[in-house]
Amino acid sequence: MFAGIVAVFAYQTIKSQRHQIGEQRQFIGEQLRFMAEQQENLTLERAELRAAAESRRVAQALQVRMTDTLVPVGAQGAALRSAEVVNGSDKPIRDLEVRYGTAYIAAEVYAAIGSQDSGPLALGERWITPLPLLGAGRAAVFRSQAWPDSTAHNNRPTLCFTDDAGVRWSLDSYGKLDEVADDSVS
Repeated sequence: MFAGIVAVFAYQTIKSQRHQIGEQRQFIGEQLRFMAEQQENLTLERAELRAAAESRRVAQALQVRMTDTLVPVGAQGAALRSAEVVNGSDKPIRDLEVRYGTAYIAAEVYAAIGSQDSGPLALGERWITPLPLLGAGRAAVFRSQAWPDSTAHNNRPTLCFTDDAGVRWSLDSYGKLDEVADDSVS
């Protein structure tokens, strides 16, 4: 009889332990699912934060515009390129340099007068090149040297500048904006 009681007690203990183990497995499974959901949420939040940071990082650079014009000079088929640069942001940009093709830098830089909405900008005061600073809402006109028309036609401008956060950018005459590691333009 004592052995029967011990056997029933042992059976009840094993049954209770199996039930507890089953509940623990279920709890652990729920916790693992919860942790996986939390990990997925954190991953999505990080991606959103990175996208927002990237958007803020390029926001100023996206507000810089360049318009390229081929300007005839004289009667011998000579021309120059005129790059009108507008800083449409609310912060200054620095170290502006316009390169024509791969070998030429702007020969002259002028303060721009007027609005691009009313046509080409008029030339104001002559500035130095490279231009150390272009204030918020300001514009400048970069001009190449005069070349034979075919040379001028083949040497489109690329603007290099540094934004207010210290990031260096390259903007080509087609509107392609790239971050650059140094002053080289590829």
